[in-house]
Amino acid sequence: MTTTLDFEQMLRGAALRVTRPRVAVLSAVHALSHADTEAIIGVARQDLPKVSHQAVYDSLNALAAAGLVRRIQPPGSVARYEARVGDNHHHVVCRSCGRIADVDCAVGHAPCLTASDDAGFTIDEAEVIYWGYCFDCSPEGKT
Repeated sequence: MTTTLDFEQMLRGAALRVTRPRVAVLSAVHALSHADTEAIIGVARQDLPKVSHQAVYDSLNALAAAGLVRRIQPPGSVARYEARVGDNHHHVVCRSCGRIADVDCAVGHAPCLTASDDAGFTIDEAEVIYWGYCFDCSPEGKT
């Protein structure tokens, strides 16, 4: 289990100032899976009841910029945040309920896919979103 001291150490390791809102937000992202900002605010307020929306947004931006959390935003969805960073995994999104799950890299190493033409870019990441229906929303899951 990750402790407050672990979160403080993560912040220091990323050269970020340790603040109570950042610790609360980082803890919330680690506690939730693919959470939106409102869910993160709810969990952060369990540790820090008076944390403002703006402090949470600012913390999420700083944490994402430092690589401590990952921001994803599938088309048609609000931004979501996750603690799984440092790899090039992908996501599968349910077309019905919007549930998001991690999917490991298709090939096993970044960038997972080779572009047919790199247009002169040095590609270091590929973002793939698989779409479908989760077990609860699929016809097979309802039988």
